[in-house]
Amino acid sequence: MALKRVELSLFIWDGVIGDRPNLPQYSITKSVITGQSNVTLEIAELVRDYFTISFNDDYRSIARYVQTVVNSFDDADEPYDANPVVTTFVALDGYGYFEEGTNPELSRHALFSSNNIYLPENTTGKFPIFAEGVGKVIIDSTTTQITDGGSTGADNTTSPAGFASNPKVQYITIPANSSTIQIFDTDDTTVKKTVTVTNVCEPKYTPIKSVFINKFGAFENFYFFKSSKENTNVTDELFKRNIITNTSSTYNTYDNQRQRINVNAQTSLTLSTGFIKEEMNQTIEELLYSENVYLIYESKTLAVVPKTKNLEYRTSLNDKLVNYTIQFDFAFDRINNVR
Repeated sequence: MALKRVELSLFIWDGVIGDRPNLPQYSITKSVITGQSNVTLEIAELVRDYFTISFNDDYRSIARYVQTVVNSFDDADEPYDANPVVTTFVALDGYGYFEEGTNPELSRHALFSSNNIYLPENTTGKFPIFAEGVGKVIIDSTTTQITDGGSTGADNTTSPAGFASNPKVQYITIPANSSTIQIFDTDDTTVKKTVTVTNVCEPKYTPIKSVFINKFGAFENFYFFKSSKENTNVTDELFKRNIITNTSSTYNTYDNQRQRINVNAQTSLTLSTGFIKEEMNQTIEELLYSENVYLIYESKTLAVVPKTKNLEYRTSLNDKLVNYTIQFDFAFDRINNVR
């Protein structure tokens, strides 16, 4: 008998494996198209609906358990396979590139692309790891053993739910003025990634930290060390008022005939990276691709939208020194109109 249809139950939740809800978030039935022998179901966009990105300089694990329960049936409505087929994943809100093919599996250790991190002198930093695939992290001579507590982020044993310790995605603190990071496999022997930390002395400008969701679905820091320029783009509307006084059929010359309404403004910030290694091109690219970007600006965490849409990649061969200027729009109106 040939395959006739597939029934999928899709479960999505935050917490540990045992927190799976009783009822699926989605139930999907799909029949085989005539002339074909299999069924393809795309679940990524369905899973994304259950990710809520929020950041206030707090670096919380943003992951979800996803479980698919598949039952397949033949032309006689008998089980086509060993029903049900149950598969469980840990999902992050990342992405792959076209060149990486279908369903690329991203890193299971370091959740960032670059082998370089730039920090201001005397400043701590953070970097994300996938705890399930990391045994230990050595920063200079200090070793940190990594524990996978099994939760994607939430601690559902409290009411309301809190935040679990040792979640799937963890953010490791880089002590100030560190120089080298080594990330090891779960065998504590195999080095999966070595990172060089550059501590930048910037005596003139105040470095500005950006934080964004990178291609691995984790928060990543990137500092802009050089000049920052702020500007405002004002929008408004005008209408003509009737300023005639009914009783006298006159008007006051101090009354405005053209009235301004719906005034607001969009503030933008232009930031310069300073000189960086060519390898940081990947990080700049992911920053521009990100749907969630924040700046730590004037002691506040503020959401921004990258306004720069066109990036010419710089290389040491063509440009000698690599630096970028990126423009951001703050993700809110200057005048508070939240309703």
